Order: sequence, then structure tokens, then C-alpha cells
Amino acid sequence: MSAFWIIVAIVFGTLFIFGILIISIYNQLVVLKNRAQNAFAQIDVQLKRRYDLIPNMIEVAKKYLSHEQETLTKVIEARNTAKIALESVADNNPDALNNLNKAESSLQNALKGFNITLEAYPDLKANTTMIQLNEELSSTENKVAFARQAYNDNVMGFNTYKQIFPNNFIAGFFVKFAKDLEMLEFDEKHEVLNQVPKVQF
Repeated sequence: MSAFWIIVAIVFGTLFIFGILIISIYNQLVVLKNRAQNAFAQIDVQLKRRYDLIPNMIEVAKKYLSHEQETLTKVIEARNTAKIALESVADNNPDALNNLNKAESSLQNALKGFNITLEAYPDLKANTTMIQLNEELSSTENKVAFARQAYNDNVMGFNTYKQIFPNNFIAGFFVKFAKDLEMLEFDEKHEVLNQVPKVQF
């Protein structure tokens, strides 16, 4: 065998190995990105469930809080803003996750104000429908926190894999992997990310 054929075999062997490496890295990036998107879909389900519970709570509370319209209006407006922000994430709008973080933070603050207002109304706190809605909301909040943590874990896995050499070099050739995925924190500090919001009536 001549030196020419040996060089050709080495070149083709190297190209073949490099091609397998590119395909392997690309496929792993696809898998990790799909996992993150699936994890966000779980958040989407729980947030929609919460958005559906809030109007029911407001309706029950309206009977008792007729002169607290400002508080009720703030909660509904914050809920509607958060719902629109969630829909914009589904539409792949730029800055959609940042808008969702801000909207969710505003909704949390509005719900806190709502809870403080309810403390002054023992009859409302004892209402069986309100107690049931409160339990459903607490359960949903737990599921949102769990789904958000799972999403953030998947995002971290994708971003870390993408940033490691030679993956970062290969990912740079594909537009769909150009940006890191964003974490979803709802403007909370890392140490309180896993704490369940307390909703008391």
C-alpha cells in the first residue's frame, strides 16, 4: 500500500470520526433542549390551572369584600397580565420569559395583598368553598415550584452541555442552539426558589 492511500485513509478516517462527533453532539443538544421545552410545558399546565382558580376565589370573596374592590381588581389584573405573558412564551416572543418572570412576581404580590385583606374576614376564611379553593391553590403552587425546579435543572443541563468544549464550537454552527436557555425564577432569590408560597384564609 502506497503512502498516498495511507494518507487518504487517515484523512477519511479522521473526517468520519469528526462527523460522528458532530452528529453525536448535535443529537444530544436536541435531546437536552427538548427536555427543557417539555419541562416548561409542565409549568405551563400548572400556571394555567392556577390562573383558572384565581377568578373562582375572587368570586367567592366578592360576597364578603364588597368594599375591597381595589384589592380584588389588582389580583385579577395581575392574573390577566401573567396569563398573557405565559401565552407570549408559547408564541416564542423575544423577552417572553423575562416578561413572565415579572408578571408572576406581580401576581405573587397581588395574592399576598389579597391574603392580608382576607385575614380581616373570619367568615370568609371559614367558608368551605374558599377553604377548598385555598387547598387547590396551595397544591398548584407546590406543583408550579416543582415544575419550575425541573425546568431550571433541564435548562442548566442544556446550557452546561452546550458551553463545554468542543460542544460550544459545534453548537455555534447551528442557529437554533445559538442562545442559552433562560432560567425561570419569578424574581426570587435562589435560596427561596423551593419554598412554597403560603396562602392563608
